[in-house]
Amino acid sequence: MADSSFDIVSKVDRQEVDNALNQSAKEISQRYDFKNVGASITWSGESIVIVANSAERVLAALDVFETKLIKRGISLKAIDVGEREPKAFGKEYRLAATLKEGLAGESAKKVTKIIREEGPKGVKTQITGDEVRVTSKSRDQLQEVMALLKGSDLDFALQFTNYR
Repeated sequence: MADSSFDIVSKVDRQEVDNALNQSAKEISQRYDFKNVGASITWSGESIVIVANSAERVLAALDVFETKLIKRGISLKAIDVGEREPKAFGKEYRLAATLKEGLAGESAKKVTKIIREEGPKGVKTQITGDEVRVTSKSRDQLQEVMALLKGSDLDFALQFTNYR
């Protein structure tokens, strides 16, 4: 019998992020506590920029955005806010967030190390580009690996694809 396998990736559905951003912008424009504070949330190239006239309003707008992301099924680990301290630019405060995608070298090595040390024996891992392929003769072992990775505390979002 052939080996079973699946891929571990870290991808974000940009359309869902865009929908969450649009919903957040609409809520910010309509909410009473955001009136006359110049609050906005927009795309700026590859990053998301939140602007308001006080640091507290920027953090409140970020909270609205994070709530919308959670409702749309996007992990907050996929958004990199950096330090959560808005920076002052003249009379306004700004906070930039970026999307984290792909399992870069260190992240992929961390995933394979967890599988090697805590996973079932006979499971093989292979890093290819920005994803990790996991193969085994038993599908049960692959499901054990999925459960292990879901339970581990990683600082990036994981998805499992191509399960066969």
